[in-house]
Amino acid sequence: MLECISALLILLFIYASVSKFLDFKTFFREMNNQPLPNSWTPFLVWFIPCSEILISLALIFERTRLLGLYGSLVLMGLFTIYAILILSHVFPYVPCSCGGVIKRLTWKQHLVLNLFFVTLSIIGVIAQRKKSFHPIVITKNSFV
Repeated sequence: MLECISALLILLFIYASVSKFLDFKTFFREMNNQPLPNSWTPFLVWFIPCSEILISLALIFERTRLLGLYGSLVLMGLFTIYAILILSHVFPYVPCSCGGVIKRLTWKQHLVLNLFFVTLSIIGVIAQRKKSFHPIVITKNSFV
């Protein structure tokens, strides 16, 4: 199960990051159109896709998988909050700077997709923590 969850998250993040880098000029322009200060754009255009790649790398390895799952949960959680704010009409306009076919989704579809991956991340965190937890069992002979 953890491998499937990790694989789905890796596919999502690698696809999203690569599509942003392949059309970097458009991604940069779309980030400038976000309802965020334009001074953040030079940071965000590198931070977002690089974070997606780093999370994907962390998800590959058993030793770093929990960190990758937490990273996925945080990143997808932030994207989900942003989609909720857009659907709540908090911002005067709603551009999408997603990469590839994801940019063709409506904001309701974005929310559903994000919630799906948030849920997968939560399930993954719980499963990985259970898998990593090894309780210390004390027996009568433990102290001999």
